[in-house]
Amino acid sequence: MIRAAQDRLDGHVRRTPLLTSPFLDEIAGRRVWVKPECLQHTGSFKFRGGWSAVSAMDPDVRARGVLAFSSGNHGQGVTLAATRHGAPVVIVMPSDAPKMKIDNTRALGAEVVLYDRANDDRNAIAAELSTARGLTLIKPFDEPQVIAGQGTCGLEIAEQAKSEGVTNADVLVCCGGGGFASGIALALEADAPGLRVRPVEPEGFDDMARSLASGVIESNSRRAGSLCDAIITPQPGDLTFPIISRLAGPGLVVSEDEALHAVALAFSRLKLVAEPGGAVALAAALFHGDEIEGGDVIVTISGGNVDADVFRIALERFAA
Repeated sequence: MIRAAQDRLDGHVRRTPLLTSPFLDEIAGRRVWVKPECLQHTGSFKFRGGWSAVSAMDPDVRARGVLAFSSGNHGQGVTLAATRHGAPVVIVMPSDAPKMKIDNTRALGAEVVLYDRANDDRNAIAAELSTARGLTLIKPFDEPQVIAGQGTCGLEIAEQAKSEGVTNADVLVCCGGGGFASGIALALEADAPGLRVRPVEPEGFDDMARSLASGVIESNSRRAGSLCDAIITPQPGDLTFPIISRLAGPGLVVSEDEALHAVALAFSRLKLVAEPGGAVALAAALFHGDEIEGGDVIVTISGGNVDADVFRIALERFAA
């Protein structure tokens, strides 16, 4: 499915590079290889899964419209994919999502329905809309075609790492529900078995790390309240957790300040714009080196859709 998704994505997705910086290597104490999906269409890896899912749909079903719930990045990815296929799209978004993400989702052509993240059930809202309008729901992570699309990033990592002579390394992946981490893990299992995924989450929303440690799916007690909004989910997915449990190493957890520091360093050392949730893997590589094995580490910067106020805070607090 991942290779089929790669074929459908050909000519539509950006092949993002693998970047390095001697300044980041010095901080981390090892070579750091950065896969900047913040440079992807819509500013995150989510376009991969969105295009994979929309392009795989029956044309008649797709024409009736698609639906997604998202804090912003999945919604933008699905919206761009749907509009390029000529399909109507509705995105259910939390009202506290970054304004940039809400505005961009609308600008790309979606009807946006806002909800209260702390009190409303997004699944119920989506189900009601789907039934009433005949829309097909594309889940943000617990959806096979979405996982397959995200896995195309793993195929690129495997090929790029091999060309750099990197055959054994931890691959740190920003993790919410686990679609990105599970897709990359499956791709690496096939093409680069010496590379091991490590999911990375923010403090207070480390459901994947706790689930991996206990062996059962655990949930977060909170549903909101982090600058890492892009990767806040109630719990790991029913499809994604078994994959990650089988193929990934232990989860890593970073503080909000570490994520903001990584945002500042990505800008000053790599000239990249990252959002806090998209920078947690870089934060783990830079500030949790004692939890990582080997002389190389590969990290994803999964998104760059950061509000100006948050970006300003990161740069002012951690000026280079």
